[in-house]
Amino acid sequence: MTRTNQFDVFLCHNSEDKPFVRKIARQLRERNLNPWLDEEQLRGGDVLSDVMDEISQDIEAVVVFIGGKDLGGWQKREIAGFVHDSVKREIRVIPVLFDSAREVPFFLRGGIWIDFRQPEPDPFERLVMAITGTQVRPQSPTPLGKPPVEPAPIPDPKAPSAVKTFSFEVVTVNKQGKIVQRQTQSAPFFAEDLGNGVTLDMVAIPGGSFQMGSPDTEGGRSSSESPQHSVTIAPFHMGKFAVTQAQYQAIMGNNPAHFKGEQRPVEQVSWGDAIAFCQQLSKKTGNLYRLPSEAEWEYACRAGTTTPFHFGEAITTDLANYNGNYTYGQGIKGTNRKGAISVGIFPANAFGLYDMHGNVWECCEDHWHGNYDGAPTDGSVWLNKNWLSNLVQSRVLRGGSWVVKPRNCRSASHINGYDAGIQHDLLNGFRVVCSAPRT
Repeated sequence: MTRTNQFDVFLCHNSEDKPFVRKIARQLRERNLNPWLDEEQLRGGDVLSDVMDEISQDIEAVVVFIGGKDLGGWQKREIAGFVHDSVKREIRVIPVLFDSAREVPFFLRGGIWIDFRQPEPDPFERLVMAITGTQVRPQSPTPLGKPPVEPAPIPDPKAPSAVKTFSFEVVTVNKQGKIVQRQTQSAPFFAEDLGNGVTLDMVAIPGGSFQMGSPDTEGGRSSSESPQHSVTIAPFHMGKFAVTQAQYQAIMGNNPAHFKGEQRPVEQVSWGDAIAFCQQLSKKTGNLYRLPSEAEWEYACRAGTTTPFHFGEAITTDLANYNGNYTYGQGIKGTNRKGAISVGIFPANAFGLYDMHGNVWECCEDHWHGNYDGAPTDGSVWLNKNWLSNLVQSRVLRGGSWVVKPRNCRSASHINGYDAGIQHDLLNGFRVVCSAPRT
């Protein structure tokens, strides 16, 4: 089965999109690139997985064509088949939108895509640049049926005219979970108007450094919280609460939550749903919204503390919504509410963020890793080297939920979201952050 031809790019496509793919293959050859196209290269008796193993040693890029029929079954198998080799070798994976394609699938959104529905800049030239490794500027896909428009300028959420200040109570507890100190603090924030009287409050989180992870002496810890390491975080804005059902309805036009209530956090949303919400929110407001990195989330949760919880050494159901049939440390048993409850009932942390412990798990942008060996120290999102592994690698969840034991609500606690990318779970919600694009 050994082939003498060396291919530059693998053309991954739905069989119904053959005419467009053949055209692109011809144009690539005119540019002295050698594409692999199944109808030209597969021979009788070939096993596709074996062929892919062989050509993955040579190719520099995989082009994934997405037309009106979205991804076909064989396309998904081909993408999955390239994952392991692409992790070892830096193979570029390039989604191409054309015809009546709706959007880039969420697991392919981690890199540059090419939109042939937009005539400018020349999509074919951009494709050649992407295949050959020449730098390509990001291109946002145009919504179906709408002409390209100039992006709205991104306002500065920290502009004086947008900033307000709110006051909140911060509590400290002793080892038994009894409140021993109450303080009134304040923090700057800005409010996004989502329409129909619904707003989204974004709290200013100051930059700083902290120790991420937990010490060996912390009760209930996991080895995945090691090693502790210093991380420096740039300033950003974070949602005062997890995204509520009213906010989700205002942006997405639906409410998938099981525990209904406008001020309850939306749940039964996947990681992909959270990404889609951020994209729609960005379009609506002109600000850049995204999920937090795991480091940003823990930094924001701790708010300058080093204890297991931002209010101290213990936790009670007077301070958070978790399974009160269990205790942490010297704490006492409490209430098991058996569901998500309205946001903002319990005291905030020192940054002015509510419900960072319990109620619903919150999605982060990061892939799951078994420990912090090699983790970024600048607060950036920690992805696998080849983002195509989005297809098979799960994301991090933070904060605990209404059903878990209190140890899972600690500031350092995190779990493997498994199929959080596609799963709709009544334990999972999310919180958004807003910041300037990373450079």
